[in-house]
Amino acid sequence: MALIERELAIVEVQKLFTLNLKIPEYQRPYTWSVKSTNTLFHDTYSAYDNGVDEYRLGSIVLHKHNNNYYIVDGQQRLTTLSILLYCLDPLNTQDQSLFKEKYSPLSNNVIVENYRILNKRIKELSKDERQNYKEYLLNKCSVVQIVTDNEQEAFQFFDSQNSRGKALAPHDLLKSYHLREMNNEEESHKIDVINQWENINQDHLNDLFKNYLYPLTQWYKGRDGVGYAVNKIDIFKGIKSNNIYNYALYHKASNLFVEQFNHQGNNELLATSDLNQFQLTQPLIGGRRFFHYVLHYGSLLDKIQKRIVTFHHDKEIPSRRSGDIYTKQLYECSLLFFTDRFGFESLTDSVMRHLYSWSYSLRLVMNAVYPQTINKYSQGQHERINEGIDMFTQISEMNEPGELKLITLKKPETNESNLEKYQKIHSKLCDWNGW
Repeated sequence: MALIERELAIVEVQKLFTLNLKIPEYQRPYTWSVKSTNTLFHDTYSAYDNGVDEYRLGSIVLHKHNNNYYIVDGQQRLTTLSILLYCLDPLNTQDQSLFKEKYSPLSNNVIVENYRILNKRIKELSKDERQNYKEYLLNKCSVVQIVTDNEQEAFQFFDSQNSRGKALAPHDLLKSYHLREMNNEEESHKIDVINQWENINQDHLNDLFKNYLYPLTQWYKGRDGVGYAVNKIDIFKGIKSNNIYNYALYHKASNLFVEQFNHQGNNELLATSDLNQFQLTQPLIGGRRFFHYVLHYGSLLDKIQKRIVTFHHDKEIPSRRSGDIYTKQLYECSLLFFTDRFGFESLTDSVMRHLYSWSYSLRLVMNAVYPQTINKYSQGQHERINEGIDMFTQISEMNEPGELKLITLKKPETNESNLEKYQKIHSKLCDWNGW
């Protein structure tokens, strides 16, 4: 059994809060913004003030287990509703089940902030208004309640609900997908990887996929790396756990070998303590390993960005214009891809200078740099500079780090305006390349 049909219903908030609601340990922290919190108050109060007979708060997805109802989708709204009801009537709402949950420090800080916001709004109401508004919230506001007794089925409902309604971030849909792929994993494994995932700033996650992982997995194949969105997440779904074709078995066996190798401490053949199991040019494995894949590349990118800070003078990495940001991301992508293939220890000063020269040659010849400009240049298709040098494809085919020096870069033809704006970059490139 999966969907509990007798509990599939439109229910009032008061009835909903009689359930023993719980927040699974793998759920993301409570992070609703002040704007979202104010919007919930404004919309529900306006409905009350205008005499709307019923106000629908959307749908929630619950996983029922041992008479506990774990919130799979709807945590942010329900937590905010709990805070709002507490502001209206502290004495009679302090025993709500959600108030008994353990929240992370990040969640606690947001709860306190949103409590202050809502409490301020409530204090603006008269005593009668508070009572009437509370009754409206409890008895006239409702949700579509979806309850299953199977966790994976609950995630499927979450996925389908959000993909048809308000747009969800691509990485949120990937999280849902790969949690389903962890069906046979121990609960402790799920909790561990999701806790790590949710502790990452969600904007950083979006940036990692949009500006680094997606472009890199496309550029080395000679494909467009722009326009990452929900309809392009399939490349990050990886190899499913039940796939038994030769290529899938090979890659699953490779990942398993690396994990066992590292676990057993067989590192006498390596200069580093662990053997890296991920490559941007290889398919990832669905489920638990997807989360490790993302954490790995997020950590590696952070390491590369710190290397850039220590290697370059500030004026060598400008960031005043949007084109500067795109160029910097291109440089970071080139270092990330090179490091992914050969290891961080291969990121010598010589490699840094060469990939910096390739990246910033584009900035010197272009008055304006856009994502599409970067996209063309990365595929070796930009007619203004280094045409034919598809850097990521060539790196993907190298056997030794030293082969990078075999790529001869052309001297950029810099106009007076760019020469004035980027004099430091121009001087460095001429010095390093003998131009």
